[in-house]
Amino acid sequence: MTAIINFIFENAQHAHFIIFGSLILAGLNIPIPEDLMIILSAVLASTVIPKNTIILFTAVFLGAYLSDWMVYWIGRILGVKLYKYKWFKKTMPKRKLSKVRLFYKKYGFFTLLIGRFIPFGVRNCLFLSAGMSRMRFMKFAVSDGIACFCSNIVLFTIAFSASKNYQSLMNYLKKVNLLIFGVFIVTIIFLIWYYKRKKAKVK
Repeated sequence: MTAIINFIFENAQHAHFIIFGSLILAGLNIPIPEDLMIILSAVLASTVIPKNTIILFTAVFLGAYLSDWMVYWIGRILGVKLYKYKWFKKTMPKRKLSKVRLFYKKYGFFTLLIGRFIPFGVRNCLFLSAGMSRMRFMKFAVSDGIACFCSNIVLFTIAFSASKNYQSLMNYLKKVNLLIFGVFIVTIIFLIWYYKRKKAKVK
């Protein structure tokens, strides 16, 4: 993953193509974190190539969105046949998919909206489950499009702002760390004094 990050920064002018391609590969269950690609796009837009901000966001949004379509169609076309493969059984156990289907029935669109903010394989499970349960594609495409845009814009904006105020953020974190360290030291001193006093009373 470090090699990919370095490659993206070294080829910043073409980063939108690399990030888009990486997200398409992520749709094939290759372990490339979507969140990391969004954050990298935002950092590049904020610090290295601000003129490409809209291009970078468009690339990361379309890459994430189209990879969702891929997972949906894999689930819809192959369905239960996927359980013939051991790697699929491990990554997408039936219990996990059953829970997702139950959430779809109960909460519908909100399952996609909230699920998009949860990493570690939850997203792909959502899209596979939608395909395997044969959810109408247009309904899935519209719902997921809204959910994908919302999650991407939130994470992109946060990462963009944090990168822009990197120095002030680091200064703030240093102060917070010093405060936490100070509180920790005072707490240790207080506990030592308290237990010594307690022992003295017992004696």
